[in-house]
Amino acid sequence: MDAAAPPERPGRLIDPTASLVRSMRKIAQAIDVRSREIARLTGLTLPQLIVLQSVRALGEVTTQAISRDASMSPPTVAAVLDKLEARGMVERYRSTLDRRVVHTRLTEAGGAALETSPGLLGAGFIAAFAALPLQTRAEVAGSLDVLAALMVGEALSPTPGSDG
Repeated sequence: MDAAAPPERPGRLIDPTASLVRSMRKIAQAIDVRSREIARLTGLTLPQLIVLQSVRALGEVTTQAISRDASMSPPTVAAVLDKLEARGMVERYRSTLDRRVVHTRLTEAGGAALETSPGLLGAGFIAAFAALPLQTRAEVAGSLDVLAALMVGEALSPTPGSDG
């Protein structure tokens, strides 16, 4: 039992909002711990690693495309790219068709950093999640998508049969 959580009393209704906040706090703490572990092992911050992964996945790409793929604001991506470029992990160049457009590509050093970096979620989580039934994994992923949309204030359309 979590020491920070109040003891549950039989017959007492649990406030779903309080439960949600506790769960989100646990997730935030786990991400923070994993982020520090990745930084210690690789010298890269979590946002830097995510941006490198986006550049690898998308190929030669614009900051805007990285921003969408990594779910980060364009100014944040630009700041991360500045740091990665200074470390020789990416290079940026202007488009030959439109000089206003700047593309980013992975360098050998960036590719090598990705090859040696640990997974974002950790082997223990990956194994435990994979052991869940497919339907449960889909429900968890769907619920987190809804939660993420709510957290960023996206409008959700009501689903058939819902009260919304």
